[in-house]
Amino acid sequence: MCRTTPLVVSEVYASLQGESTQAGRPCTFVRLTGCPLRCVWCDTAWAFHGGERTTLGHVLDRVRALGLPLVEVTGGEPLSQAGCVPLCDALLAAGYEVMLETSGAFDLAPVDPRVRRIVDLKCPDSGEVDKNRWENLALLGPGDELKAVVASRADFDWALDVLRERLAALPCSVLWSPVWSAVAPADLAAWILEARAPGRLQLQLHKVLWPGADRGV
Repeated sequence: MCRTTPLVVSEVYASLQGESTQAGRPCTFVRLTGCPLRCVWCDTAWAFHGGERTTLGHVLDRVRALGLPLVEVTGGEPLSQAGCVPLCDALLAAGYEVMLETSGAFDLAPVDPRVRRIVDLKCPDSGEVDKNRWENLALLGPGDELKAVVASRADFDWALDVLRERLAALPCSVLWSPVWSAVAPADLAAWILEARAPGRLQLQLHKVLWPGADRGV
């Protein structure tokens, strides 16, 4: 591990997991700055720019001080920084349970499979459907998660077709997430039940617990 590996970090904080199959668990979040995608529903656009220029060693020290065994590396798009993979490797080496939240637009091959990869399936209403890196999906294992963020019934139908026709054999968990204020959770729940869709509904728990807050949650 090279503790001097550079990173640009928007925030490091302790909160509850708001999404994923780990929702509700105490977790340290390391939010890296920057993302080349521009999903129309993005709720962390403030992390596209700015941030603190620091080092991997300094980030590890901050994570250690927060004292939680679960750590998520997120963004922005964390894999847009070369230091993301070394950071994940260093967290694993230090004994943490590590999660990585990614858009799916960057190569997952360098990411240690012990990391729980949470990968977006970009639906058409995101405006970034062409950024889906389909070859990544073959790398997903039972501990990983594929997340479809749904902004409309058309998004749901598109993602369902993809899951049934192209991705039926994927071993990972499937998450359905409604875009906040665009799709009522009860509507998405009804679509899932009607279609007997694979996977599970997830809500953004942090938005329920801390409405209006976009940092440190």
